[in-house]
Amino acid sequence: MSVPPPRYVGTELERGFGHTVRQRVHAHFKETGRSTKADHRLVPKVLVLMALFLGPLLVILLVPMSAWAALPLVLLMGVGMAGVGMSVMHDGLHGASSSRPWLNDLLGGTMYVLGSDAFTWKVQHNGAHHTHTNVDGVDQDIDPPDLLRFCEHAPLWRVHRFQHLYSFFFYGLLTMVKLGNDFVSLTRVARSGDTRYKGRNYAKDLAIMVVVKLAHLLAFIGLPLFYTDFALWQVLTGFVIMHFTCSVILGTVFQLAHVVEGAQQPLADHNGIIHSDWTVHEVLTTADFAPRSRWITWYTGGLNFQVEHHLFPAISHLHYPAIAPIVQSTAAEFGIPYNVKPTMLAALGSHVRRLRQLGTVA
Repeated sequence: MSVPPPRYVGTELERGFGHTVRQRVHAHFKETGRSTKADHRLVPKVLVLMALFLGPLLVILLVPMSAWAALPLVLLMGVGMAGVGMSVMHDGLHGASSSRPWLNDLLGGTMYVLGSDAFTWKVQHNGAHHTHTNVDGVDQDIDPPDLLRFCEHAPLWRVHRFQHLYSFFFYGLLTMVKLGNDFVSLTRVARSGDTRYKGRNYAKDLAIMVVVKLAHLLAFIGLPLFYTDFALWQVLTGFVIMHFTCSVILGTVFQLAHVVEGAQQPLADHNGIIHSDWTVHEVLTTADFAPRSRWITWYTGGLNFQVEHHLFPAISHLHYPAIAPIVQSTAAEFGIPYNVKPTMLAALGSHVRRLRQLGTVA
């Protein structure tokens, strides 16, 4: 029998923070006359990242080359693949890119080009992760396989003392594992009685998932086998390198937002209550990093402004740099810690130290 998710009960002061920060952010858009959705800046970003992802594949298919010459192109595909996931797919599946649902679905549908499933991603990410961030037993992002320990409430094994050395390798398996794990996730949510699955057809969803996976394998393994002189092992190696590159980037960016020093991991009490307002909970369990880096902000789709994203997931990431000072100043006014690492390097260092701590302290 599944345990009901926790409920959030905060103080009047905490509720006041939530009300105030929402009021001020919405006032910002009203005063500037801007939509909370994406603007013209998203168009070249989508085109550049899709070209970065699929362009090298086209070159490999059309231009005869050695395996060594193809290697940087495969690495570039992995970089582009991660960029599409963070900057195109992510906002689309949050409904943040456009006020038109079909356009959000189209951009979010790039998830299928990556070989993954949009519905199961939304159940896990939009549902569990965003609603119960860093809560043990609910947020799957801090519940990895046993060789990794991302949560201070999880069992501590002797091998975990080395996880700060080997974790990044396992981050590299993220998208390849998801190729198969989507089937498990779909079956689980279909059988769980989850209201989000009401009205859906399991056989249809399963058939679509099979077609998507086969299409992905055909595009990135079948086409190179058919149109190039590369051997099967070379094509498979390139496929793995592409996914590994993408996954290391994605896994690292995700963890820099939640598994760093200062990001809390609260537990519900015996009544299933977390004694914090949900808005405050999101600030306490989340961290920003490298907020002044335009390049990191552009490439990661604003995921370096993770506090703002968790508070306002339906607002386009293009606006996060503008609303971050509002959120930060409001948090300071209400005495709520606002966790921000000034640079990417500082965030990486904090993540490694947190991994080391989680690997040694029960």
